[in-house]
Amino acid sequence: MAGCAASLSLSTAIVGWAAPVGAAEPAFAGRCAAVATLMQGQWPDASTQVQAARYLPDGATVPPEPLERPAGPPPALKSHCVIDATMAPRTGIDGQHYAIRFRLRLPENWNGRFLFQGGGGTNGNIGNALGLVPGAGLTEPAINQGYAVVSQDSGHDNASNSDPARGGPVAFGWDPEARRNYAYASLQTVAGSAKALISRFYGRMADHSYFAGCSKGGQEGLMAAHRFPDLFDGIVAGAPGMSLPRAALAQNWDVQVFGALLPPDEKGKRSVSALSRLFSADDFVLIRRAVLDACDGDDGLADGIISRYGQCGGAKLQKALESVQCATGAKDGCVDPGKLAALKKSLAGPKGKGGAALYTEWPWDAGIGSPDWAVWKLGLAQPPVPPLNVVIGGAALHGLFSPAPRSLGMDPQQIFEQQLTFDFQKDGDLIHRVAAPFKISAWEEMSARSPDIDAFRARGGKLIVPHGVSDPVFSINDTLNWYREMDERYGGQVAGFVRVFPVPGMGHCGDGPATDRFAAFQAMVDWVERGQAPESLTATAGPQSPWPGRTRPLCPYPTYARYDGTGNKEAAESFQCVGGKKS
Repeated sequence: MAGCAASLSLSTAIVGWAAPVGAAEPAFAGRCAAVATLMQGQWPDASTQVQAARYLPDGATVPPEPLERPAGPPPALKSHCVIDATMAPRTGIDGQHYAIRFRLRLPENWNGRFLFQGGGGTNGNIGNALGLVPGAGLTEPAINQGYAVVSQDSGHDNASNSDPARGGPVAFGWDPEARRNYAYASLQTVAGSAKALISRFYGRMADHSYFAGCSKGGQEGLMAAHRFPDLFDGIVAGAPGMSLPRAALAQNWDVQVFGALLPPDEKGKRSVSALSRLFSADDFVLIRRAVLDACDGDDGLADGIISRYGQCGGAKLQKALESVQCATGAKDGCVDPGKLAALKKSLAGPKGKGGAALYTEWPWDAGIGSPDWAVWKLGLAQPPVPPLNVVIGGAALHGLFSPAPRSLGMDPQQIFEQQLTFDFQKDGDLIHRVAAPFKISAWEEMSARSPDIDAFRARGGKLIVPHGVSDPVFSINDTLNWYREMDERYGGQVAGFVRVFPVPGMGHCGDGPATDRFAAFQAMVDWVERGQAPESLTATAGPQSPWPGRTRPLCPYPTYARYDGTGNKEAAESFQCVGGKKS
């Protein structure tokens, strides 16, 4: 699962904005105030109700979303109308009251384009609809570029649908329709409503419609391409959770693999907080050094970036890892053999009955052990953060992806203890089972992994998929396997409408020792509107990296960036995308 974005209250997002002194432009402000009247009898879903509509003049600000990784203070926004609305109110079979909430921002100076902003984690948060999407390279809010932008909560509200007795934020998993809305269904209803309002408000339809999201938002982008191919002309699906239920199994696998290293107390219990102290900072320095020693130079330059990540393995890597492994009796300046064995087992992915793979494996890469990687697998000691594989993964597997949902509680220690007892041999097929009131399995409902996107291709849709090679949540190997399956389906021509851009060293939707800042969204727009397929994306290393300001080309799979042998080693123009095949 992706990181859960904290709920952004309606009052903060709509009322709590800071605006400069100045009069609103009368005509536009008046149209904004009259949106509810304007849309009477015009909504695709007659249950739609406008909750608030307000004009924001130049200079207004709103708080950033937690997943946006803001680099500074909230940006000053250009004048626009912001509308909050609800649709499809109902009472679920679990007795909870549900509705689909969405937020739409309409710029005063509209560029004729529409952007659907993807969600994150378990959603349940209406989002800010600014169009700042992690992993898509939108450094300037899309609303400031003239895009009409919508965001949504996917049919449940973390403020009102988070029953602690049912796992808190995953409590909606007890209701089949709420699950379906979260999986995919709300995308079509919200996009339809947003497009209807845009057309009515501006007097014409949008020239182009786009989607951008990362993690769960990436899964939503792929769901749109699969199930609703007419909704969007172009999609950026970063780090896509295309195999959400399988990834949740992998999270539980990691908990057991690393938890087994913890010594039990006198009562036989292991402490979840001790996971963050299993590996020292020095352990990961040594492991990273071994991986780089074995694989870094394969791309023509030893620079801390493993561009040929797919070649990193075999006897050469094994020898490098053995060189940092403690000999019998040694303790300092080396890594305990048990820790290395656990790391290898984790990266190999979960196994079920008869050793069958339940998810794919992860590559060896330079981002292993970075804070973004560790917070998922092990948690952080300072500041203290429990492993997200526990607090998010445990709740998701049993609350969202089980045919008989159950709560593991809200306390990380309690969840951890129950994850340790999960039987992969017996219940590894949990995500494929069906039981009333659910009519299909979680895998069938949540998966966005099919290589069949025939209809999206036929209408000329374009899809860009950036993915960190060191992503600890969704393995890039799953994404690359999916790409190869599509390439086979489309006779080696899949690059004509889908391009995957692996980002060596990058974690989940950003960060890590990587050049993790790149304009994927603009590249997708250029592809759709100008026919300019992206041969590479120029990426810059951020301040969290070992080399702030370094640039590199991100190359579309299966090519990789190779140094030309003479140019500036810190500049993208000294590298070329080579290897692979031309499609």
